[in-house]
Amino acid sequence: MKAVKCAICCMVFLALSVPVSFAELPTVVIVTTGGTIAEKTDAKTGGAVPAVSGKDLIAAVPGLDKIARIEVVNLCNIDSSQMTPEMWAQLSKTVDAHLAGPKVKGAVVTHGTDTMAEGAYFLELTLKSGKPVVFVGAMRDASEVSPDGPANILNAVTQACSEEARDWGVTVTLNEYINSARDVVKTNSTNVQTFDSGEKGYLGYIAMGRVIRYNSAPPVRKLPIPDKLPDVAFLSTYAGDDGSFVRFAADHGAKGIVVEAVGAGNVNAGVYEAVKYAISKGIPVVITTRVYHSGVWPMYADQGGGETLEKDGAILAGDLPGPKARLLLMLAIAKEKGDTSKIRGYFTR
Repeated sequence: MKAVKCAICCMVFLALSVPVSFAELPTVVIVTTGGTIAEKTDAKTGGAVPAVSGKDLIAAVPGLDKIARIEVVNLCNIDSSQMTPEMWAQLSKTVDAHLAGPKVKGAVVTHGTDTMAEGAYFLELTLKSGKPVVFVGAMRDASEVSPDGPANILNAVTQACSEEARDWGVTVTLNEYINSARDVVKTNSTNVQTFDSGEKGYLGYIAMGRVIRYNSAPPVRKLPIPDKLPDVAFLSTYAGDDGSFVRFAADHGAKGIVVEAVGAGNVNAGVYEAVKYAISKGIPVVITTRVYHSGVWPMYADQGGGETLEKDGAILAGDLPGPKARLLLMLAIAKEKGDTSKIRGYFTR
């Protein structure tokens, strides 16, 4: 009997002392698209250029193999200034296909920071899977003294594996701060602390290998990816604008137009007449604002004021930034066949 007890004790001791095997770790898919995180300084030009493979990215992150099993998918390696909505459509389909694996816990997308907020929002709108997807990048390339890419990747994988990250959908996570894809904006062209969500606040924070949850993600209305994305023009107005660019877009094939207005969603008389002209041709026109906080509201009833624009058929985008409003309008036009009355509902937060 004593021998049996000793044998049992030894088995318990061994079970507690043996570390979790590699096979038991969660699986995270890392889809690479390029950006500063995958660049190095070119000796001839002195500027950063694409140079690092997905395999190299992962190899530069010590301790990653203790968190998850990593599967790397190399989609492309370009600066994110070269990204297009069509490429994000392909990215969305690729991520969905890999998240369908039953053993896959979540996905990490490495992406350039210039258009990361837009790319993340496109996937937020179109992904079918509810598993966590973390967009990550870097503000310093791999050649610099203290590149931020490795730590950002480690944090992104940590988040993808964490139960605290449930129901966040797609996030942008850099410098330990977690932002919702809808609300995140890039605020600094060089500093590592560039992404934030303004007055909406961060979803959470990553410290000492743990995800600390602050807020829930805003709700999202999913949209299918069409075979062809419609052409939507994005135009920012300015003092003295005569509306000619809006008219040009309306006359040259634009299926929708997003106007980045001033203040709470106001334009001058020339742009106002151009917006009405576009609407008269059955083209949905969405009004956003260049102002960082709050959004557009039907406050002013003068010529070109937000209230007047809304009464004349324009769609007010609320607090959704112009570049993201363009992506949402593309998908909504395709889904609703250009029906402005139905499209309007997608822009209510």
